[in-house]
Amino acid sequence: MLLLTKAIFAIMIGFLSSTILGLFLIPVLKKLKIGQKISIFVGDSHRKKEGTPTMGGLIFIVPTILAILFLLITDKVTYTSNIGIVLLVFLGYASIGFLDDFLSIRKGNNEGLTAYQKLFMQVLIAIGFFYIYMKNGGQTSFVVGTLGIDIELGWLYGLLILFVLVGASNAVNLTDGLDGLAGGLSAIAFIAFSLISLMVGFEDIGIFSLILVGSLLGFLIYNTHPAKIFMGDTGSLSLGAVMGAIAILTHRELTLLVVAGIFVIETLTVIIQTIWVQLFHRKLFLMTPLHHHFEKLGWVETDIVKLFWVAGLVLAMSGIIFGVWL
Repeated sequence: MLLLTKAIFAIMIGFLSSTILGLFLIPVLKKLKIGQKISIFVGDSHRKKEGTPTMGGLIFIVPTILAILFLLITDKVTYTSNIGIVLLVFLGYASIGFLDDFLSIRKGNNEGLTAYQKLFMQVLIAIGFFYIYMKNGGQTSFVVGTLGIDIELGWLYGLLILFVLVGASNAVNLTDGLDGLAGGLSAIAFIAFSLISLMVGFEDIGIFSLILVGSLLGFLIYNTHPAKIFMGDTGSLSLGAVMGAIAILTHRELTLLVVAGIFVIETLTVIIQTIWVQLFHRKLFLMTPLHHHFEKLGWVETDIVKLFWVAGLVLAMSGIIFGVWL
């Protein structure tokens, strides 16, 4: 009963604090004219979104950080190296995204940090992750109990960490193209990982995930169609990276591919489209990521989001079964 109470409190404090922060932050961002620049390649339905406040990831990042710190200080949650790593990744990637958004706004286009600048900072965070992880006796085996896989990677585990963090962060970033799409899918994925974490003995990570779920639900009040604010790279990079970090710390790296299946599919369509154009000099999809393909087919934005949310929920439930039960 105590754990259930903690879970409910975690969601509640995240939701209430992010909802309240949104009320104050959105007018401030509008006053500062921190608006999103819309790509010329998207349809006319997106052009009217030009100038919508961005950096909205702050609405769920700040409350989540403050809430988990409050619970740690009051001894409601015990500090562990795992929660330290989660905070490092969450704050680290939020900072990368914030800097990228800031430079984009300052330049007046969608070009913030270069790919090499982002990769350099991501490598630094992965090194910090690996150092803390190894210092506290973390295992370096890639284990998938369901499939009977147990491969000792040694120092190569550090490369796996980098690959998962970069891959997951970019996958969420690519999916963040429709109102409420990435935020809703992330909330669903973190519900799954909170349950997985709690069931396999990582209470601290589970509570963190539930706070983030509550904060995302508060953010979605302002981000669902028509969006009053976008999460920006500040939000999308941090969400993907911390999702990857939790998958690594709970030793559910393969489960991540199932729980975050929609993010994976969105990313694969971009990769496939690029290869297809190089080989056959024509497009396979009307536009990528996949949600834009549906838009080009004439689907309404809200219908696409609802379809992807439902598919994400089914995959998240499948991921829980795969990661815990089988």
